[in-house]
Amino acid sequence: MNETRQDAWTKDEDIILAETVLRYIREGKTQLEAFREVAAQLSRTPAACGFRWNATIRKQYQDAIELAKEERKQGARKDVWKLVKTDYEEKDTIESAITLLEKMKSQFKKENSLTKEEHNKIVAKLEQENKQLKESLQHYENAWEEMRKLWEWVKSSK
Repeated sequence: MNETRQDAWTKDEDIILAETVLRYIREGKTQLEAFREVAAQLSRTPAACGFRWNATIRKQYQDAIELAKEERKQGARKDVWKLVKTDYEEKDTIESAITLLEKMKSQFKKENSLTKEEHNKIVAKLEQENKQLKESLQHYENAWEEMRKLWEWVKSSK
């Protein structure tokens, strides 16, 4: 690998990181593998990529992360292509496109309909995760405050 960079992250680099991590999630691979791939592309360390993802970017992509996990879990793409291959060998027409979209919509509704109990379990899990994340955030904020105090002490000692 070339020299590792220590400059600021650009918007394009953030997008590369996010898209790669989301692709790895959809494919059932680990985020650590994604960090390694991005690190090689951007001449950064995997640790720097992981830190950037967890500290900044992840928050902006929560909905996309959940969607990627659902796609991985349900294999929704395979079902859609089965419909396309079996029912739409004829010429492309507006009517066939509308029919395809209606079938895809009904398939999507079937796959994504949750019972109230399932919904409540997901909400409870997310609330617990939110609580843990807030505790972690508080821990890091306290650590940064201690670092600031230590830095002020070092500066005043000189």
